[in-house]
Amino acid sequence: MDPKRSPSISFTFLIISSILCFQSRGDGTGSVYFLDSSSHSYFQSRSSESKSISLPEVGAAVSILLGFAPPSTLSSASSEKLNEVLMPNPFNRPHAVFFLEIDGFGDMQPEVKSNVFSKALKSKVAIGNAEIQLSGEDELIQISLNGPPLLEDMDIEFTRFASWLGGSYVNTSPEPLHGELTIPLANGVQLKLHMSKNADREFIASIISLIHNSKDGVHLSHPSDGPYVADCIPESIPSTPAELIKGKFDGFKALQEHYGTDDIVQKCAELLVTSVSKIYDYLQRVHEGQIVGVVVFNGSPAKESDTMLTLNYTKQASPRWLEEKQGSHDAALIAEMLLVRRTLAWITGIILIIATLMGVWFLMYMPLTRDTLLYSNVKLD
Repeated sequence: MDPKRSPSISFTFLIISSILCFQSRGDGTGSVYFLDSSSHSYFQSRSSESKSISLPEVGAAVSILLGFAPPSTLSSASSEKLNEVLMPNPFNRPHAVFFLEIDGFGDMQPEVKSNVFSKALKSKVAIGNAEIQLSGEDELIQISLNGPPLLEDMDIEFTRFASWLGGSYVNTSPEPLHGELTIPLANGVQLKLHMSKNADREFIASIISLIHNSKDGVHLSHPSDGPYVADCIPESIPSTPAELIKGKFDGFKALQEHYGTDDIVQKCAELLVTSVSKIYDYLQRVHEGQIVGVVVFNGSPAKESDTMLTLNYTKQASPRWLEEKQGSHDAALIAEMLLVRRTLAWITGIILIIATLMGVWFLMYMPLTRDTLLYSNVKLD
């Protein structure tokens, strides 16, 4: 064995062991990574200590990053935790957040040292549900990453995806979706997936869907080369209200059911981390650094309908006190109300016209004499 590669192999074994131990517990906890901007500092500096944070506190942090007020039910202890995560300047907010839930594995340290996760602020998180409280005056553009994209030829998409990551896709079979996808990973390791297997195909298709939906989320057109080429990125995007790009990735479910705890699952995890890092770099260039990322790794797979972060819009009371309800009056009563209103309007108009004419008449025929008290030199004792 090459002694230069032994530390990397040991580190990989440590990662796999930590993931397997975490999945065996199933205690409903995970990890959250706060990905800072490439040109601005919206989070506090990275700390060596990993402190625990609850998912409602993560939701409050997302609300503040979007430029909204945190929930009124936020405790003082939670506020102190947020002060350790967010920068104290309230006028320095990105107003755009990339929030991604990744189900299937939890506490993992990405092996690729050059991606954005290695520089992120990491915390333990208790998996549950959180809400972002929004009022009727808050303007928010919510973009979902879970919708199925319009993909015409999957073999072409696999080829573009492999080229995007420096790999290759070869299909020597006359039937489609029977090729081999080869992706280079860290330390010279290669990941080989066969698209004829449902688990491999669903996993790669989920990542491709995430890439396409992220591209559509920033209001870009669909160039022929897709979202894999940096030339399709515009110089800047127009200023918009707060923008929340939110989604959930559950492509690990088919992999775990097919491979169990095999080493290929860890390699696919590294592939996913690399892909998410490149997606986040893409969003950074499009938003010119005015966006941050919040990625939650969940160890216990959730149901397809469950989402961690939900939006709750609170309706404000109408300022009109005498608002009438439709359908609460019959035709005769409505006609009577219209007659009363028109009568009051005519009477008010006639009174105003008479008052105006009288005022004009008195002004025209008023005596042009000097006021004796105003123009006299009388001194009052």
